[in-house]
Amino acid sequence: MDAVKQAVAEKVLEILVSIVNTDEVKQNPDLNLFDAGIIDSLGMVQLMVALSEQLGVAVSPAEIERQDWETPRKIIGYVENRIGK
Repeated sequence: MDAVKQAVAEKVLEILVSIVNTDEVKQNPDLNLFDAGIIDSLGMVQLMVALSEQLGVAVSPAEIERQDWETPRKIIGYVENRIGK
């Protein structure tokens, strides 16, 4: 993983931890956040706002499908793709 992707992944995880209040998302990047009850719709909105404010990645709730953001790994991939555009 190159340095930019690593930095993005670390920042996304840092933001996610601050919203869900558990380091479990760092330990298990394939953890299903919804099934585990770690995040809800309000948490997702908070995450979108934080990603926009801290990484400049504007995300509209209308463009996100729940299954596309169900794990930390998928969220990181989404942000990496948005930053790469």
